[in-house]
Amino acid sequence: MSAPDRYIPGVPCWADTNQPDPDAAATFYAGLFGWQCEDMMPPDATTKYLIGRLPGGDVAAVTGFEEGMPRQAVWNTYIWVENADETATRVKEAGGTVLMGTWDVLDQGRMAVCSDREGAHFMIWEPRGHRGSAVVNEPGSVNFNDLYSADPEGAKQFYKAVFGWEILDLGPGGQMWTLPGYGEHLDRLTPGTTASMAEMGAPAGFENVVASLNPLSSGGEDIQPHWGITFGVADTDATAAKAVELGGKVVMPPTDAPWVRMSVLQDSAGAVFGANQFVPENS
Repeated sequence: MSAPDRYIPGVPCWADTNQPDPDAAATFYAGLFGWQCEDMMPPDATTKYLIGRLPGGDVAAVTGFEEGMPRQAVWNTYIWVENADETATRVKEAGGTVLMGTWDVLDQGRMAVCSDREGAHFMIWEPRGHRGSAVVNEPGSVNFNDLYSADPEGAKQFYKAVFGWEILDLGPGGQMWTLPGYGEHLDRLTPGTTASMAEMGAPAGFENVVASLNPLSSGGEDIQPHWGITFGVADTDATAAKAVELGGKVVMPPTDAPWVRMSVLQDSAGAVFGANQFVPENS
């Protein structure tokens, strides 16, 4: 009998980054997070798909650009769905756009590239052979998927219609996307998960969190609505320094926030990502 999946429909399950030089990017992330990277594409493929792994399994991937794609280094969020075609229809009905797809990715899954009402891109993933990230919420792995929105109320309507997401308001701690029933699923996988969160002071409903919602201010820096990725790290300050050593940049220096010490970094090709160190003393 196969092991139960970590994910259920509506939960972000995978991340990859499009890069102008996948090998150079893989070297950057291997140096930063300790990944072992393996190209999964056949020798005659037009681009590489380098999966980064930690001892527990697959974490995320580095790839190039398909023909016709904007040549900007970015991180992509994949959301697990039961049926990619039906979900793509819901995206359009909710006012979003299906940019590419749906199509089969060999025997690994069926997917589409979509955008919400504001143009923030995300992928939908109907899993077959590839069942998502095996390692999450550990140093060097994805800790959060983050939506940056200039229209949070419109985003709430869109993502509820497409994935059934609801909002958990944490006050100064921000707003989180939740999926009803996800915490029960995690408890079935690892009994006591919800109780452990409560013991650490997490508010009721936090066990259902699947992503974060971050409002964009109308003034200041011109940041377009987008989905971003935050990685867990053991030491935010050391990670920021290492990113610079490897050719990246510090966009936001290490800063204390509720539950975490956080930073925003940029890789050697310009893809932006977060780095969070869990610090319970900051609660």
